[in-house]
Amino acid sequence: MEEQIRRDIHKKVAEIYELRKSKETFNPGQDSVNYAGRVYDEKEMISLVDSALDFWLTAGRYADSLEKELANFLGVKHCLLTNSGSSANLLAISALTSPKLGDRRLKPGDEVITTACGFPTTLNPIIQNQLKPVFVDVELGNYNINADLIEGALSKKTKAICIPHTLGNPFNIEKISEISKKHDLWFIEDNCDALGSKFKNRYTGSFGDLSTLSFYPAHHITMGEGGAVLTNDPLLKEIVASFRDWGRDCWCDPGHDDTCGRRFNWQLGSLPYGYDHKYIYSHIGYNLKVTDMQAAVGLRQLEKLPKFIQDRIKNFEILKDLFLEHENYLILPQVEKGAEPSWFGFPILVREDAPFNRDDIVNFLENNKIATRMLFGGNLIRQPAYEDVNFRVAGSLENTDLVMNNLFWIGVYPGIAEQKMNYVISMVKKFFSGL
Repeated sequence: MEEQIRRDIHKKVAEIYELRKSKETFNPGQDSVNYAGRVYDEKEMISLVDSALDFWLTAGRYADSLEKELANFLGVKHCLLTNSGSSANLLAISALTSPKLGDRRLKPGDEVITTACGFPTTLNPIIQNQLKPVFVDVELGNYNINADLIEGALSKKTKAICIPHTLGNPFNIEKISEISKKHDLWFIEDNCDALGSKFKNRYTGSFGDLSTLSFYPAHHITMGEGGAVLTNDPLLKEIVASFRDWGRDCWCDPGHDDTCGRRFNWQLGSLPYGYDHKYIYSHIGYNLKVTDMQAAVGLRQLEKLPKFIQDRIKNFEILKDLFLEHENYLILPQVEKGAEPSWFGFPILVREDAPFNRDDIVNFLENNKIATRMLFGGNLIRQPAYEDVNFRVAGSLENTDLVMNNLFWIGVYPGIAEQKMNYVISMVKKFFSGL
């Protein structure tokens, strides 16, 4: 009886989706061409409702499945879901401070190589864990950290490298992996903007000691909010889970007891022997878990990911052909040898000697309902939040400042279908025809 009712509900949900879909229109010049957004159909809605009918409000069967499917997709052993990509970055850095890592644990004052050109929550966990960020400049064209400058930025205190694949464009993983191994550094990939990107036929997010993902609506797949930490190291997996789940030493899933078979036979710290393992804490952690309803959406999104990647690449190539005609005014995206980006956006840097500046083209596009974005925080050390932060700059951040002043990007997400893309093309041509 219950299964039949569920099927009837699923059918009605599909009807609601079709009704909404039939009302969608695009009026050029009146409706916005967003830089990113949700792309879904009745399958995500049915999956979400099905999980709601279970009324298992924390992580459950859908979360278990999504963790397994994501790990399989990327070719890593362990995936741990969390409530956001920002939390994923916090968990990845925090995990490396664990006493369980012995002499390799990160301690206050240790240095972490990173970039000031990007999103703040790549940087924030370094600061929040009392570590010292060391900023290395980026390369123009790909806007990733300049791998050739990293070794010159190292000191005796350097213990880790934590960097993003900017706008889905893989950084020089081969060189950075070599540097990490040579100097015994932890390597964290912020893969939040790059799900589905590859480097030498291997998915980004599978190279670092830890990697992270975000499932915010702007990203390659979405759960509304959500993220993940991935690793091949079973000890790091255990530590990340602990930090995510209040800092507890116990690894029982929600709703389960005595997974270890010795719940009342532990003695840790100065607690009495037999103290309930469910309430023993080995880390100063958080509650950053995901809900099963989020994961239910994510599972259906993951099924669509290969098509999403194709659409992003297709839109990127259309824009590249469009802007190539004006390369004398613009620096267009460049890709590392061996990299296959799953693009998050199309970055455009206006040359210093162009007859217009970034504001001119951005204002034109925005006034014509075409959304633009800066490269996140620009040069983060110029943001008010970081005025009193203890950091070190290795060399200069000349290119990072140029990005802050001259670069913007526009969307390539699958929701920009033919009609919207044709409108974007017409407006870009109109802008350049007026020069």
